[in-house]
Amino acid sequence: MEHRVVERIAKSDYSVDFSQLAVYIDVLRPLRPMNYIPLSDNAARQVIDSTTIFDELRRTTALAHRYAGGMYWKKQPPYEYLVKTLPDNRQHRIGPRSEETERIHDDFVRNKAESEDRLKSLKTALTEAERMNKALKAGRVPSMVIAVLQAIEHAGLGEHFTVVGTHALYAYETAAGVRIVPGALATQDVDLLWDARQRIRFVSDIEKLDMSVLKILKLADPTFQRKDGQNETAINAKGFEVDFLRRQPEGDDPHPFRFSTDEDDLWPVQARRASVLTNAPRFEHVVISATGRMTLMRTIAPETFVEFKRWMAEQAPNRPEIKRRRDRRQADIAYFGRW
Repeated sequence: MEHRVVERIAKSDYSVDFSQLAVYIDVLRPLRPMNYIPLSDNAARQVIDSTTIFDELRRTTALAHRYAGGMYWKKQPPYEYLVKTLPDNRQHRIGPRSEETERIHDDFVRNKAESEDRLKSLKTALTEAERMNKALKAGRVPSMVIAVLQAIEHAGLGEHFTVVGTHALYAYETAAGVRIVPGALATQDVDLLWDARQRIRFVSDIEKLDMSVLKILKLADPTFQRKDGQNETAINAKGFEVDFLRRQPEGDDPHPFRFSTDEDDLWPVQARRASVLTNAPRFEHVVISATGRMTLMRTIAPETFVEFKRWMAEQAPNRPEIKRRRDRRQADIAYFGRW
């Protein structure tokens, strides 16, 4: 079983840190059989194939940003200037017409057309991949989690938030090519840790968007609203919650802090020992919903997850015993042996 999982990861085109392959092997050794089942070969191949397409689409989309907007020649006698237009309607004059500016114009037009054609082809391929994901049961992340993460990524805020808590297990199991038993994953909320270290850049990004975080969540589900009495939580009409956490104030961290100037926006709440999660190494992997949709999950390294869950199980004050048992089980499931 261990060799099958490593083979699946090694054959994937997705960018994996192969120095961690021993870690992926070790993940299976401490698990009791009741805690996981292997993916079928068909589903495993589909995860690899669809992840490759998703990853290439992300790479191509990032490259395509270089060619956003357009270029045109503007006549201003006695000269003719090459002008670059930006998506926000700003314009930048590059220079008067010359062999150099003509080359710049021709290269831009050609590369933009090639980029758009490649994006169109990859988007078609992704649609087909997501259809096959559903048919082959390649994923089972809750659809609302995928929708929320997609909305945040599409808004350009993905690097500011990290999935912590139970849902991180979906990223780990996908990387290992297994399915963790449903009982260890059932939850009606997702915890997102806001990185207070990047506060200045976050404020700049959110101001450019001219949107609140709550409004971004509404792009995933228009029924999301701030929960009464819990300003850090958004809840939708089906009772699914998104909780926003932050580390306890350090240095010049503002407190309290609202994500935007919108009075209805959310306020991330301080969480005990959240600085450990904030400073933890990151782990990123594509995840797939039962409907086949895909997104990138940014979470914490499995080692940190294990350490934090064990702390919650054994030392966190005032934690109900039923939650301690769940924390302990999740730590055991994600235990990666020696690292």
